[in-house]
Amino acid sequence: MKMDISPHAAIAEERLRRQLLTHRGRRAPKQVISWLGAVQAQEYEHAKWALGLRMRDGAGADDIERAFNAGSILRTHVLRPTWHFVTADDIRWLLDLTAAGVHRRMAPYDRQLGLDISTKKRASRVFERALRNQRFLTRAELGDALRRAGVPMTSIALAHTALYAELEGIICSGPRRGKQFTYALVSERAPQAVTLPRDEALAALATRFFRSHGPATARDFAWWSGLSAGDAKRSIQIINARHVEVAGRTYWTTGPPPRGAMREATAHLLPIYDEYLVSYRDREAVPHAASTSPGPVVVSGQVAGAWRRVSDQRALRIHVSTRRKLTSSERAAITQAVGRYEAFMGVPVDFSIS
Repeated sequence: MKMDISPHAAIAEERLRRQLLTHRGRRAPKQVISWLGAVQAQEYEHAKWALGLRMRDGAGADDIERAFNAGSILRTHVLRPTWHFVTADDIRWLLDLTAAGVHRRMAPYDRQLGLDISTKKRASRVFERALRNQRFLTRAELGDALRRAGVPMTSIALAHTALYAELEGIICSGPRRGKQFTYALVSERAPQAVTLPRDEALAALATRFFRSHGPATARDFAWWSGLSAGDAKRSIQIINARHVEVAGRTYWTTGPPPRGAMREATAHLLPIYDEYLVSYRDREAVPHAASTSPGPVVVSGQVAGAWRRVSDQRALRIHVSTRRKLTSSERAAITQAVGRYEAFMGVPVDFSIS
């Protein structure tokens, strides 16, 4: 790792590289997710852009939509109590490793809703019957199936019950129906999904994280993965990760960084909840607020402002607001970043900066 100017700047530079933000590559959506381990995805359109930033130059939103609808990438609740993109190959072992922790976090809310384990299991059996033979149904349609089975639920209880069934490896995302999301059976959507013994799963998850998000702390990994601090430390020991001490913190990496030519881009329009920021509990290397809304503008690895889409029915408009005065080269880099977003969306973009 380069430590010639600032250790924290070197960490940021290394993260950009390992997170595929500064490397060109012919990467499909599945390859990006597999490298990163999982990608936070509760804001679906933003999460598609998170993948697009890390794919080959010229990749578009439609490429990700096709992969999602075909089922090579899936969207489910895993790691933490939120949606993530995962690959169809990895969904089983990821759930086996992290679902129990999410169940524990959701238990108080389920009790408030009166959702006991018997009710959730009964509802999950209804979901299985309703979705069998690749019948892809929306959440509202699953609610209709529950009512017909004598298990009516409010919308919030239905959402929690669907989350339970996801964590149990029963349901996951199906193809979109227009702009609507559907559910499918994991057994039909990911029939070749891999299962792993627990120590192998710990090693696999730690390897994915530290090769793609490193340099990162053990606390970062525990936060990102949803694992206990003890399991996080054990995972690091299993993979024999490398470490460096910076300002009293220990940062870990494993494996070589990705290969390939570097992109010239020094500015990035990140989506909200992008892995470059949301994955880290310790923020000395890249200071930022807990919330990443609106989308952060990153220049030379550091947050330099924010960007948002401005509502306009006639055109796609973006406004960039900066935290500090930018150099002419930095403004040019942001213009280049807007151009990349324009290519990804496949429509002209007007933008302003202040």
